[in-house]
Amino acid sequence: MVSVRRSASAFVAVALGVALVAAATLLLASGRPQVPDRLARAAVVVQSPEAGASPDSFVPTRPWSAEVAADLVGKLTELPGVVAAVPDRTFYAQPLVDGHPVAVDSRREDAHQGHGWSSAQLGGLRTTAGDPPRRAGEVAVDRALGLPIGASVTLLTASGPEPYTVRGLVAAPGVHVADEVAAVLAPGVRAIGLLLAPDADPEQVARAARGVVGGDGRVLTGDARGALEPRGDARTRWIGMQVLTATAALAGFVTVFVVASTFAFTAAQRRRELGLLRAVGATGRQVRRLVYAEALAVGAGGGFVGLLVGAAPAPAMGRLLVDGGLEPATFAVRYSLWPVAVSLVAGPVIALLAVWSASRRAARVRPLEALREAAVEQRPIGRVRVTTGVLLVAAGIALSVGTATADEARIAAQYALYAVMALVAGATVLAPAVVGPVVRLLRSPVRRPGGAIGMLVRGGALTATRRTASIAAPVLLTVAFAVLVSGMVRTTTAAYAAGRADNVNAGWIVVPERGPGLSDAAVAETGGTALLPTTVYRTDPRALPANRPLTALGVDPVGFAAANRVLTVVAGSLGDLRGDDTVVVTAATNLRPSAPYEVVFADGRTVSLRVVAVVTDGSLPGDLLVPRAVVRAHDPSALTSTVYVRDRIGAPLGGRVVDVATWAAEADAAEDRLVWLFTLLLIGVTAGYGAIAVANTLLLAAAGRAADLRLIRLAGATRRQVVWLVTAESALVVLIGALLGGTVALVGLLSIRAGLAEQVGAPVDLVVPWTVVGAVVGLCLLLAVLASVLPTWRALRHRPGRSPLGTVG
Repeated sequence: MVSVRRSASAFVAVALGVALVAAATLLLASGRPQVPDRLARAAVVVQSPEAGASPDSFVPTRPWSAEVAADLVGKLTELPGVVAAVPDRTFYAQPLVDGHPVAVDSRREDAHQGHGWSSAQLGGLRTTAGDPPRRAGEVAVDRALGLPIGASVTLLTASGPEPYTVRGLVAAPGVHVADEVAAVLAPGVRAIGLLLAPDADPEQVARAARGVVGGDGRVLTGDARGALEPRGDARTRWIGMQVLTATAALAGFVTVFVVASTFAFTAAQRRRELGLLRAVGATGRQVRRLVYAEALAVGAGGGFVGLLVGAAPAPAMGRLLVDGGLEPATFAVRYSLWPVAVSLVAGPVIALLAVWSASRRAARVRPLEALREAAVEQRPIGRVRVTTGVLLVAAGIALSVGTATADEARIAAQYALYAVMALVAGATVLAPAVVGPVVRLLRSPVRRPGGAIGMLVRGGALTATRRTASIAAPVLLTVAFAVLVSGMVRTTTAAYAAGRADNVNAGWIVVPERGPGLSDAAVAETGGTALLPTTVYRTDPRALPANRPLTALGVDPVGFAAANRVLTVVAGSLGDLRGDDTVVVTAATNLRPSAPYEVVFADGRTVSLRVVAVVTDGSLPGDLLVPRAVVRAHDPSALTSTVYVRDRIGAPLGGRVVDVATWAAEADAAEDRLVWLFTLLLIGVTAGYGAIAVANTLLLAAAGRAADLRLIRLAGATRRQVVWLVTAESALVVLIGALLGGTVALVGLLSIRAGLAEQVGAPVDLVVPWTVVGAVVGLCLLLAVLASVLPTWRALRHRPGRSPLGTVG
């Protein structure tokens, strides 16, 4: 006895939720790492050892030194089936056109990379014109630059601009130089590609290679070579995975929430029908089975439709993710089995989970309900529901306290999201008990639009609190998540930018433009204090921080101390940071001055440094300090990230000059843009879904109230007055949901602000993007009014005298 009209709202909600889950899981399944084109012809690749980093750090592997790499190349070349073992060297190199670096797509990391020509054969790359570079000063460039053979071109490298002659053209981004030049610019090696004979078995060669490498590297074949994709692509792919995982999880939560409120509303409308079933002998268990069977039918049908709706636009959604920077350029949608299975199962599971509470309520309907004419609710919410709601609210408050005391922003954001989920669920469970006080609180504004209509609106909300709460639930969810997510992002961004600006003592800052960093020539032109970062590696498992890559900053100690307001030395002297064997560490290392500190630099060489000073944790924009000359000696391709200057100067080659506030706001601009896109995506999921759920529920409510509204017409109300009545009722429901949702979100935002203030050590302003909030509430209000007014106008299109209830009064 499934009613199409009653089930339409739940069916649409399930279908939309499964569509989101299907699209997200299909995109997730397609997000596998891709083998870089420049290594595609190497059936076996030997990679340098992992550095013990966490999966989301995206730092390169620990390199081999030139001597170790040469020894490995010799041994690997002698293996049966190996034609050649080619070390792949990568360094920074960017062509200059008209004296400026060529603007490149920031998503294409290889667009400003250089390689030795020998590594071109690992990807099957050949010159389309001219010859390969054989000597110093010769280069092969991308033919898209439009440079002819024999033309002069200036390459910007880490040391500065250098003249080259175009020897050949290739159909790939980046530049290629002679092998001896590449060996100077990139002495460390992180990958050795093996070119095999046509009849060689890659797996047999890989087993032999593992015997050669031992524990000093990894041997990769097949799809496992995707681990060699550029770090930028890996990071972008990881971000996309987080976005899609969160979208799928949120879609599932919102779907269960919305469908549960829809089934609860439907169960309330069917009290007389269910009471009639009980009157003719149906048991409570039989009623529950009936409700579960209807939910299963709705879930199965909605799941199948949702799968089709979600799978069809997946390729287009994948392209949008690439264009938005949430997936790398190599991303492509591939259909696979497990997302289809998950989507088909999700529909029935979501429907059964959502109908649990409604089935219990339906089973408690008494046979006497079949004789009642009034639709007034007879019972307050039960003790179990009150207990459940209180426990959920208590859990939300506890998670909010955890948010305020979390040490890391990422952990705080997770706690805040869980806190709002718990508070939203708790507020929804307790909503029928809250509707009465809220309506009384809003008594004055409700009564203004006409005495009789205001009385009816208020009386209807107070006598049908469960119905009002069920309709307001999607609004509560939508507003709560929109306010929380948008406010959290804006507040966090502003707080970290302000804290970053307060830490710097400078008038202006020079930052890179059209490139990943500044060359030494550009730094010399500024005359300021520069930060030259490089990645170093600790191999001692007892070291703190334990066995992970570290960011070492090459600095001038005097200038750095003057530009850093929070630098606090707790032991030793910063002035002793000189020579080629000194280092400054943080207190977290538990080291004292004169202690040895062994690291591996980018050239693969292990160097024992001597601690000359210890500074407080949080004093450095990195992990340790070394003299700038030490970084340049071991990392010829390192680029300066920032230069602090007192007075405004002219922009150097490849750089631009900004004030401190602009620099602080732009320091994480790329990440902030991706986070905001992620935020808008989540808001779009919840707002769009919630608004549609409001419309569906009100359409269902309007269909069930047609007789009541005709009766009001017979009592003397005009058609316009009845329309105004349902409009005011819809506005009241949206207002109640918005107030409850805003209150829930405010709890989460206040806890986030407290946590941020503790982290940055300064007061933090709460930033709420009212434009987003207003748009979400406005969308819910618009759809709610349309969903209630249009069916009402249609139902009352005939005069009361033509109503089957009687003649004109």
